Formats: sequence, structure tokens, C-alpha cells
Amino acid sequence: MPSSATDTAVGSTGSSGTSWSDVTSSESSLRRFLHGLPGVDQVGANARAAALGTRSIKTTAKAQALDLAIRMVDLTTLEGQDTPGKVRALAAKAMRPDPTDPTCPATAAVCVYPDLVPVAVEALGDSGVHVAAVATAFPAGRAAMDVKLADTRAAVAAGAAEIDMVIDRGAFLAGRYQLVHDEIVAVKEACRRPDGTSAHLKVILETGELATYDNVRRASWLAMTAGGDFIKTSPGKVSPAATLPVTMIMLEAVRDYRAATGEIIGVKPAGGIRTTKDAIKYLVTVQEVAGPEWMDPDLFRFGASSLLNDLLLQRQKMATGRYSGPDYVTND
Repeated sequence: MPSSATDTAVGSTGSSGTSWSDVTSSESSLRRFLHGLPGVDQVGANARAAALGTRSIKTTAKAQALDLAIRMVDLTTLEGQDTPGKVRALAAKAMRPDPTDPTCPATAAVCVYPDLVPVAVEALGDSGVHVAAVATAFPAGRAAMDVKLADTRAAVAAGAAEIDMVIDRGAFLAGRYQLVHDEIVAVKEACRRPDGTSAHLKVILETGELATYDNVRRASWLAMTAGGDFIKTSPGKVSPAATLPVTMIMLEAVRDYRAATGEIIGVKPAGGIRTTKDAIKYLVTVQEVAGPEWMDPDLFRFGASSLLNDLLLQRQKMATGRYSGPDYVTND
């Protein structure tokens, strides 16, 4: 969608018009703003995403894209059978994804449940790989607010640099936008450390449950106005998780939010991105929709577990000229 279509709705909330505090001051004003955003042309969005997905890159550009995609991976384990040993192994892989090739870059982060944050922090040390923790009763988010905040504070106190929270989709779908907004604000505050710094907050929209592209756009803007540092598609626990059209709509939202406010918000698709071909489609979409500034791990991440192995196999093929089998990479 051209940026001018969104400018009509958000121009009044930019630097020359109504303040964001006025927009979010009441349920009625927040509803008025969110429902004033331009509707998404579903057919057009699907067509544009499909067209972007046909782009291909070759040789040097592909090699650069592979390394960038590896640097953007949040290497994730979020299973009931997770153990300290598994987290340590994942941390080792995040720091040295390909032990046979020291030129292979590290991943962006390791993402774990809050109780395993201390294990990840110790294993990663000063490597520069961040520790991310899911919080707020992930993945359903069905818990009392004091429980969600305690979950967040515990993860931050244990050393998590990033918090992935889930919004209350039931409240959002019921039109209780102020409640969702205020919960994000409260979790953002719970991300603050005693020294005044703050863990980065990724707000998971669970786009697969939002039903419409219009809701994806509204939820994206709601999360950004509430203080989220990233907006994220999904916990990866339900289908559909990340899709290219949904991610494109979220990229449009962060682009337009920057035009309205000057603030830059990141995007994280998660769930279902498994191949190098998929990752390159997303990188092309980032470049074409949001712009080159988002082609950076600080502003775009892949929430993935199996993706990294395929990136490594493709990287090995470009280096050696032949395909390696799955035995040449470690299991996550």
C-alpha cells in the first residue's frame, strides 16, 4: 500500500497535531484512531506479497543475505521438555553456528522460558548474543496481570536483555483496546532495571488469531503506541504463524509509524519460516517495504529453530560448491 494512504489517518497524530497521549487517553479516542486507519485491501496485499516473494538474488548478494539472515535469527527453544543441557547446547550453537567455519556470524539471540534465563546468560557470557525470554504467561497470555508482571520482572532480573510478551487477544477481539494498551505499558515498565536501563520489549500479536488484515494493522499500531520496541507475528504455536502478507502489513505499519513519530520499531516474524528461500523472501520484503534501515538485526529478527540449519547448509554449498547433508549441522 502506498504510504500516502496511511498518512491520511496518522497525520493528525504527528508532531503538528493531536498528541499520542490524547489518542491513548480513553477507550473511545483509541478506538476512533485505530478504526480510522485505512483498511487493508486483502487481494492487493496478497498480490504484492506474492510478487515480492518471486524476487531472487544471486552470488555475492546471496552470500551477504545468508550471513545477514543468520545474524537475525533468535535461536529458540520453547518446549516443556527443555533442560539446562539443551539450553547450553543451543547457546553454543548461537555463538558458533558452524564450528568448522570461524567466518560464520553468530545469531542475534537465544530465546528461552524465564526459568532458563540464568542458564542462557551464563552460557553466552560476553559473546554479544542476547538472551530473550518469553513472558506474560506465554503463549496464551491467560493469566492475571500481577502474574504477567511478575513473570516479566523475574526474567529481567535474571539477565534477559529482551522480553517477548503476548497480548490479550481475547480483549483485543472484544474491542477492549485500552486494556490491551495499558497491559503493554505495564509490561514495558516491568522491563526496567534498577539502573534505569530497560530490556527491549517485543509485543507478540498472534496474528493467526486476529482473523483480518485490518486487525493486524490495528494491533501493530496499538503495540507501537503503547511502547513496544518490536512487533512480532506469533509465538509459533498455532497455525497460521508468520506469513509474508502479514509481515508486509506490519512492515508498512512500522514505516508509517516512523513517518508520523520519528520512532523506529522493529519487526519479528516467527513460526513457519524454515528455509533459506523463505528467509530471502522476507529480506526482500523488508528492503522494499520498510527500507534499508530495517536490514539490521536491531530492527528485524526471525523467530526460528529449524531455519538456521538450512541457512548453514546453503552457506556451505556456496563455499564448497556442493550440498552437505543434514548430518553436517547439529540438531537444535
